Amino acid sequence: MLFAVLTPLLPRFADEFGLSKGQAGVLVAAYAAGALVGGLPGGVAAARMGAQRAVLVGLSLMCLASLGFAFADGFWTLFAARFLQGCGSAFTWAGSFAWLLAAAPRNRRGELIGSALGAAVFGAFFGPVLGAAAAIVGREAVFVALALLALVLAGWTLQLEPLSPEHPSTAAIARALHNRLFLAGLGLMMLPAFLFGVVSVLGPLRLSHAGWGAAAIGVVWLVGAGVESVLSPVVGRVSDRRGRTFPVRISLALGVIVSLGLAAGPRPLFYVPLITAGAAVYGVLFTPAFALIADGAEREGLPHGMAFGLMNAAWATGALVGPAAGGMIASATGDVVPFLVSAMLCAAALTALRLRHPTAAVLVDPLPDDSAGIGHE
Repeated sequence: MLFAVLTPLLPRFADEFGLSKGQAGVLVAAYAAGALVGGLPGGVAAARMGAQRAVLVGLSLMCLASLGFAFADGFWTLFAARFLQGCGSAFTWAGSFAWLLAAAPRNRRGELIGSALGAAVFGAFFGPVLGAAAAIVGREAVFVALALLALVLAGWTLQLEPLSPEHPSTAAIARALHNRLFLAGLGLMMLPAFLFGVVSVLGPLRLSHAGWGAAAIGVVWLVGAGVESVLSPVVGRVSDRRGRTFPVRISLALGVIVSLGLAAGPRPLFYVPLITAGAAVYGVLFTPAFALIADGAEREGLPHGMAFGLMNAAWATGALVGPAAGGMIASATGDVVPFLVSAMLCAAALTALRLRHPTAAVLVDPLPDDSAGIGHE
């Protein structure tokens, strides 16, 4: 939610602080920079301190960042608060998903990851609604309320049964980084983060230029949230039954089409449905990516907390490069080139998936229910 809350506020900040598209991209990317810096520490904390404590650290940082965002009065203050938001997210994601998988039956892993991602993606797309509210009633009220929400969630976290800490070995990390399932998951995590990053900068600025206000832009992202939150559990069930790459191939093919459509820069009547379609097409990639990371980590005996710490670093790399590079390239050349690059990346990933037959064969067959602990055996 906090990742996307900036979307409808971005045109207002651009006017208020005189930001270029490049600076706007840097501001969006600051969240990912924080997640990149916090990725490995978050994974280590989730593994060694336990998932509950990692989540509590993340919620504490969320509280502080929300207060900073509420009272920021310039670009660098906003950048610092945004960076802290991302760093906190690295701890909460590593801890919460390790917690989830500890409770998930093996044969329903994809479905439950999809359900959790549906909630997460809905939050990401509900963020612009909060951003629109902040534009209407004021940043202070909305972000102070979010700081209080972080405290409420921390209290709830303390009521849940904690997981026992684990101690990941360097050897397990090295094995995971040579595991094809794990590496494929990291790559699939990075790609949609890049794609969303480009859209999250250029989309609202284009709609604002066409005369759309913060509330209308927020509604566009909310509709996308509804579509993606419904699709994620479905994709999870499909990946459990048909293999991890089946939904990936479809998503990448449609991603090429959607990205080319956005590059054409149509009027809002066509541009808005493309953004909504992009939310579904790009977001579908996250669910099999999570499942592949979990499967690969399990094969190599890597604790899930540490695995999702590495996942955060992969996501953050894409989410950092996407908005920053997309904004800077758009400032220099216009919006066409960043979306063409997005289409090319989708096409390249689809081609690599089709050409690498040994890897594809591994990814197509879901792991058997009793595959837990293969890495240890």
